[in-house]
Amino acid sequence: MSLVCEANGVPGAKKNGLMCLPGTAFVLDDTSRPTPFQGTDARLKYDTRGAIPIILVPQPSDDPNDPLSDVRMADGRSNWPLWKRDVILAILSAISVIASTLSPLLAANTVTLSLYFGRDFTQTALLTGYHLCGVGVAGLIFVASARIWGKRHLYLLGTALIVISSAWGGAAGTNYASLLWARVVQGVGLAPFEALVNASVGDLYYVHERGTRMALSNLALFGGAFFTPVLVGKITQTIGWQWSFNLVAIFAGALLPLIFFFVPETAYNRPSNRYVDALDGGNGHHANERYQLPKTSHSNDDSTPKTSNPASLENHDDEGPYGTTPPKTTFARSLLPFNGRKSNASFFRLLLRPFPLFFHPAVLWACLIQGTLIGWTVMIGVVLAAIFLGPPLWFNEVETGYMYTGPFVGAILGFLVSGLLADWSAKFLIKRNKGVYEPEFRIVLVVVQLVLGCVGLYGFGATAEDVGRYGWFLPDMFFAFEVGGMVLGAVASALYIVDAHRTSGVPLVFPSQLDDGKSMADLDWNTGDIAVEAFTCLLVFKNIFSFGLTWGAYDWLVEAGISKTFYIIASIQVKQGCGPDDAIIGHRETSKSASADLDRTLGWPRPCGLTRQEETG
Repeated sequence: MSLVCEANGVPGAKKNGLMCLPGTAFVLDDTSRPTPFQGTDARLKYDTRGAIPIILVPQPSDDPNDPLSDVRMADGRSNWPLWKRDVILAILSAISVIASTLSPLLAANTVTLSLYFGRDFTQTALLTGYHLCGVGVAGLIFVASARIWGKRHLYLLGTALIVISSAWGGAAGTNYASLLWARVVQGVGLAPFEALVNASVGDLYYVHERGTRMALSNLALFGGAFFTPVLVGKITQTIGWQWSFNLVAIFAGALLPLIFFFVPETAYNRPSNRYVDALDGGNGHHANERYQLPKTSHSNDDSTPKTSNPASLENHDDEGPYGTTPPKTTFARSLLPFNGRKSNASFFRLLLRPFPLFFHPAVLWACLIQGTLIGWTVMIGVVLAAIFLGPPLWFNEVETGYMYTGPFVGAILGFLVSGLLADWSAKFLIKRNKGVYEPEFRIVLVVVQLVLGCVGLYGFGATAEDVGRYGWFLPDMFFAFEVGGMVLGAVASALYIVDAHRTSGVPLVFPSQLDDGKSMADLDWNTGDIAVEAFTCLLVFKNIFSFGLTWGAYDWLVEAGISKTFYIIASIQVKQGCGPDDAIIGHRETSKSASADLDRTLGWPRPCGLTRQEETG
C-alpha cells in the first residue's frame, strides 16, 4: 500500500489513490507497516507509557510557553504538566456548567412568567430565543477576537458579564423589556464558553488525550443545562424565580477569581511542522522540505516525554514565528488579560472568515449533526410546560422541572458512552489502519447518535400526544434518549472538527510580510487553522436555528399536533444521521483547497508553496 500523507492536501499526498485528509497522522509505531515505519523515529517525541509508543500529535516544542511543552525548569518540575492542564480544564468546565444553566433557566417557568408578565407563550419563549440570538451574534465577534488576542480575556469578560446580567435579571421586577435585555447580555456572557472551551481542549492536549476530555467539556456545556430546570422549578416555588438569576450571579462570581489566577492563556502559535499530519510516508520529511523535526530522546515521564539536548528546527521551528525561543512568561504577566497578538490578520477579515465555511461539506455536516438535535431539544424544552402544565396531568413548576431528570440522566449516559467509545474506537481503528489515525474515526459515534436521537424523537411524539394514556414517564424516557443522541453528536462533531481542521499544514504568506527583507519567521502562522472558525459555524447555526424554533414551536404543535410535528422532525434527523458518507466524500474532494478557497473568497493570498493549479487540483 502506498501511503503518503501531507497537510491539507498538498499535491502528491495519496492513500489508495485518494487524497489524505487534513488531520491524518501517524500515531502508533506499528511494526506491521512497511520498512520505513518500523521502530521509533529519533526526530519525533512519543508517549511511552503504554506497550506501543504513541507519537505525540502535535509535536511539542521547546518553548516554555507552549501548553504542550515538555521543558523542565531549573528545579526539575515540568512547565506544563498534565495535572496543570487538567486543572485548567476543570475550572473551565466548572464555569461552563454555570454558563450552561443560562439557556434553560426559564424552561420550567414558562407558564409562571407568562402569567407574571401578562404575555403569551410565544413572547415568554422569546426570553430564551433572544438569549440564544445573543449567543450566536456575540460568538462571531468573540471568535475573531480570540484569533488575534487569545482566549483568556474572553473567559474573564464572559464570566463578568454573567455575574452582571444575572444580578440584573434578578432585579428586573415586572419590567419585561428589562428582563429581555438581561437575557440577551446573558447570551453574550455565555458565548465565549460555548465557542472556545472545545478549542481550548485542542490547545491543551494531544490527539490521543482528547477523547475523554472533550466528552468532559461537552458534559459541562450540556449536562448542566438539563439539570437546571430540575432545580429552578423548586427554587421558583420556594423563594421565587428571581433567585434562579441571583444564584447564578453568586456562583459565577465565586469562580471568577479561579479563572483570573489559574487559567492562563492557552492559545499558542504552533509552527505547522509540529503537526505530524504534515509528514510524508513516515520518513520524517515535511511536505515542504524547508522544515525538519528535531532529534529527541524518550522518557517515561508521567505527563509527556522530555527532550534532551533539543535541537532547533531548520529554518525556525522551536523558534517558531518568534525568531528566538522566548523566555517563560512570569506568573504576574500571565495574569494580564492579553499577552500579545496571536495573529497578524485583520479583525474584520477574521470576523467574516467563518461564513464561507458553511459551504464546506464537512463543516456543514457537523452543523447539521450537532445543531439540528440541539434545536429539537430546545423546542421540546419550550413546549414541555405547555404539554404537562395543562390537562390531564396539571403539573406545577416543580413537577415540570422534575421532567428534566430524564434528559439529565440521558446527558450523563451519553457523555459516558461518548467518552469511552471515542477513545476506544479511535485506538481500535488506528490499529486496524496500521497505526495511522484518520479524523473520520470519530464519526463512529454518529451511528449511536442516529439510533438514540431518532428513537427519542419518534417516541416522544407518539407518547406526548396522549399523556393521559401514557403518563409522564414514557415521554420523559424518550426525551432522555433524544438528549443522549444529541450529546453523542456534539462530541463526535467537536472531535472531528478539532482533529481534521486543527491546522492547514502551511502558514499563509501575506506579501507585506515578505517585503523589506522579512523572513519565514515573520509569517502569520496561525491563520491556516480553521477549527475555531468551524466551531463558530456550529455556534451560530445551532443558536440561530434554535432561536427560529422558539418563534413557531407552539403554533406548529397547535396546527399539526404533537405526534405529526415530531414524526416530521425525526424523519429529518434520520436523513442527517445517514449523511456522514456524503460529508467524507465532499471533504475528500475539497481537502486540497479548503483553506485556499476560503481565503481566496475573502481576497486573501494563497498558502505558500501552492500554485493556482495545485489549489484547484
